[in-house]
Amino acid sequence: MVLNKVLINQEFCKGCGYCIQICPKKVLVLSESFNSHGYYPAMINDEEHCIGCGFCAQVCPEVAISVYRENEK
Repeated sequence: MVLNKVLINQEFCKGCGYCIQICPKKVLVLSESFNSHGYYPAMINDEEHCIGCGFCAQVCPEVAISVYRENEK
């Protein structure tokens, strides 16, 4: 089984929504809270359905997203 982890640096995120639009499993949403810069940052809403494709990290203009894949032993 593969465990996928998406980390979003909410202070770097400017809430553009590119990651939300490109996510094939629709596991990302915009937060309901502002970050310290006044943006609604992206956040993961449904981590268990993430497939770890990395599309979100690839389209992020702020380089605020990292995707990790781990194999469960």
